[in-house]
Amino acid sequence: MDKNNSKTEEEKKVSVSLRENEAYIRKRCENCGDIVIRPMRLGKERKADCLMVYLEVATANMMLEDSALGKMINHFWEIPPEQIREFVKNNSLGIASAGKLSTMQEVFAALLAGNAVFFLDGFDQAMKISSSGYPGMGVSETETEKVLRGSKEGFSDSVKINSALVRKRLRDTRMKVEEHYMGVRSNTLIHMLFMEDLVREELLDEIRERMEAFQVDGILDSGMLEQLTEDSWISPFPQYQTTERPDRAAQEILNGKVVLLCDNSPFALIFPGTFSGFMESSEDWYNRFEMASFLRIMRYLAMLAATLLPGLYLAVIRFHTQVLPANLILSFAQAREGVPFSSVAELLFLELGFELIREAGVHIPGTLGNAMGIVGGLIIGSAAVEANLVSPIVVMIVAITALGSLAIPNEEFTSAFRLIKYFFLFLGGYLGIYGMVLGIYMVISHLAGLLSFGFPYLGAFTRKNKAQGVGDGIFRIPFRLRRYRPVFASRKERIRLKRRKQ
Repeated sequence: MDKNNSKTEEEKKVSVSLRENEAYIRKRCENCGDIVIRPMRLGKERKADCLMVYLEVATANMMLEDSALGKMINHFWEIPPEQIREFVKNNSLGIASAGKLSTMQEVFAALLAGNAVFFLDGFDQAMKISSSGYPGMGVSETETEKVLRGSKEGFSDSVKINSALVRKRLRDTRMKVEEHYMGVRSNTLIHMLFMEDLVREELLDEIRERMEAFQVDGILDSGMLEQLTEDSWISPFPQYQTTERPDRAAQEILNGKVVLLCDNSPFALIFPGTFSGFMESSEDWYNRFEMASFLRIMRYLAMLAATLLPGLYLAVIRFHTQVLPANLILSFAQAREGVPFSSVAELLFLELGFELIREAGVHIPGTLGNAMGIVGGLIIGSAAVEANLVSPIVVMIVAITALGSLAIPNEEFTSAFRLIKYFFLFLGGYLGIYGMVLGIYMVISHLAGLLSFGFPYLGAFTRKNKAQGVGDGIFRIPFRLRRYRPVFASRKERIRLKRRKQ
């Protein structure tokens, strides 16, 4: 829809004349075979002209079912025409899902959202009646954030179902759900969820401003929205945290963060995003603090292995062999005997091979994909060693690196380390330990300067944050000592937990 068309539609009011409304709708919906325009005559002696417009798939056969729309039509069959107008004007049937529409922009927004729209001759407003909506998947178990303890519910493709799943956990009217539409042609519904008294007003203003800063044809997934609105779009590190768990979204709302839900996407966007937030799992707050802290430490060690291990191996065997025992160095040399490639090329080819196997496993349907990833890696690695194309130690290095990347809870965060792994691989292979130190300095400097909606990416590791008992760093503090909310929350509502007076 172009700008002039959109402006005309916004100014176009619903007419008192049913024929005029029908002519306009038929012109706009020309060649739209999925939109049903159904004229009707209701009331005694069928003297009241009406028009029903709906999407065939979303509202088919609703008039014959036990639905709000069906009850309304059945009621209108037997009453005088003047009473029909009175019922429509005052919504005397008490249909909770009905709403008045005064402009054609509102009419088409409601229609294309999957609702039925009812027109009555002589009445200058249309009535929106919610229907079953577009077909989609219901609530199912999460695929990427599986936990041993905690809810098994995951988000679906319907933004309204997703909002309801969060509302189910936060039954407080202070949790607000703002509706926005993005995409000139897709008109995608976006829900912005936040706790009114906890969120900072300046954060909300910045989010709204960024969402309105772009005009795009369509938003088909939350990933497109994320890329348009993030601060540093060149950085490989995500500034939005993604989750498909309603309980995780609810927990972050209680921390003063904002959650964006996009229609047709099972992933919620949480912001601001922080480094420590990506390393946390939903069940960290459901388990005892000792085990949760141990698992967090393991994740950070896995992250270091996934990023630094290949480069560190190359730095040692090529430049700094003196740091290893003589027997280990001789073992490495014997394992590499007969390998025709340099150590850098050997490691690079094997890393790329495992990435290819992982990508193939993702796109192969069903359980065959998982089997392909495991069996393919074992067979190719074993065959490469027997053919003297790679050494056994390199296969072990690549396997440990892959395990380390799989231990990071957030897949999008993992992909950043999978990329910079190759950066460290070349630095360690050609500059040794000095290159590794230089690379670590560059990455930490980049992370220290990274902001997510004005909040520091590494803010959880500052002394001030640790002293306030927030518990968002490497160690998870005991639940009863978690007194304060993070810095994202409003300054007036910093206290999260306090003992009731006896």
